[in-house]
Amino acid sequence: MRAFLRMLFALAALPFCWALARVLFDAVWAAAGRGGGVFGAETIAFVAGMAAFLVVWVCLPHPMKTYVLAHELTHALWGLLFFAKPSKLRVAASGGSVRLTKSNLLITLAPYFFPFYSFIVILLALATWWFVRPLPCLPAWMFAIAFTWAFHILFTLDTLATRQPDITLYGRIFSWTFIYVANVAVVLVWLAATTNLAFAELWDFLRLRTASAYCGVWDAALYVAHWLANVAH
Repeated sequence: MRAFLRMLFALAALPFCWALARVLFDAVWAAAGRGGGVFGAETIAFVAGMAAFLVVWVCLPHPMKTYVLAHELTHALWGLLFFAKPSKLRVAASGGSVRLTKSNLLITLAPYFFPFYSFIVILLALATWWFVRPLPCLPAWMFAIAFTWAFHILFTLDTLATRQPDITLYGRIFSWTFIYVANVAVVLVWLAATTNLAFAELWDFLRLRTASAYCGVWDAALYVAHWLANVAH
């Protein structure tokens, strides 16, 4: 019954997923239209970092053990956030595991929306900024964040193409929907934090686009119902 309800919830959230995609476009367009460093050295470095890992992905063997380590450490980190005790970490190129005293949706799916290595780079940047202000070599930091973020995105897509116990535990449709929403949310927060785009603007975009998406679904449903009624007569 829970699996069925989760599937219904995921299907009901599909218009929201479309709304989020439009919000992401709105956010990028708004930030780019007013400057905010979108076309500055930091952004060029960010794009270069993404492209660099794409080249690595295409031209070199995939660093599976590095990904598995991040995957299991993410489970452990999010477990600690919910007061679970991790133990027996196992990492190999063929897969890994970590034992936790409790689990939930966020702990289970965290590796698919939480860019672990990007988080480490950001922590190092914040630690450096604490002692040295302004943060030196900002484009280099942006390159590293983008490189590790691309690592997260490509490995996540590659992993989701195979059967994963983490995904099947909550149902594929529900898990994929949740992972998509969480990843886009992370990108939106990043945009608001690194450009002159305000969080209030993001909320306005989200409110308007969500209302538009569900109103569109309602209008389409009314049209289909009207058409079926005419056919029946």
